[in-house]
This record gives sequence, structure tokens and C-alpha cells, in this order.
Amino acid sequence: MWSALLETTPATDEVIDAIADVEIQRQAMEKDAGLAASRSSALRRLHELLDREKEALQLRGPDAGHPENVEAVAIEIERVKGMTGLTSPGPAPRGAYPGQPRAAWRSAHRSPARNKGRRTMGRAGGR
Repeated sequence: MWSALLETTPATDEVIDAIADVEIQRQAMEKDAGLAASRSSALRRLHELLDREKEALQLRGPDAGHPENVEAVAIEIERVKGMTGLTSPGPAPRGAYPGQPRAAWRSAHRSPARNKGRRTMGRAGGR
């Protein structure tokens, strides 16, 4: 998770809190709108945060602790980009397994024909 990645990068508390907030909102959005939408929203917010931290780095210089913030946000962006649908619980969608052949109804196993008796041609079925 993101906390393990941030332990190697000593970012400021504000950036760590912002990244945690983005992740919490991404998880909540994933339940409602799905993985793709939640990833897109999280990536948009993380890129905005990255732009702000890069701007702060240019204004204040590397001694203000901002290189670590930029690195922490970049690590989180890569983590979110690497997410796949395999991490979400639930049944796999039909046809999701690539090696599985698709069974057409024409090739389906048929049960033996039942003896339905003699049918007359040209008459309606009711009695």
C-alpha cells in the first residue's frame, strides 16, 4: 500500500495526508463507479498535487524538503497507474479468461431426441 512506499521517502505530513486523502476517496469511488473511474479521478488529483509540489520546489529550492514530496507523489502515481481489475473482489466477468474457448450454441451437447409420437402435418396442435 502507499504507506510502505512513503516510509522509504520522508515526505512532509501535508503531502502524506493529501496522498492518503486521495486514496481514501479513490477506494470509496471504486465501490460506486468502478476501478477505471476511480483510477482516473485519483490520477487527476495526484497530478495536480505533483504540479503544486514541483512549483513549490522551483520557488523555494531543494532545501525546503520538496524533492521528497515530489518523489512521494510520483511513487503514488505509478502505484495507481499499475492497478488492475484483479485486485477487486468479486466474480470474474464472463469470458474473462483468455484461454477459455467460447462455446457456441450450435456445438453444445444435445440430449437424445424424445419420442413425441406421430405428428400430423398442416394442422394446428390443440385438441
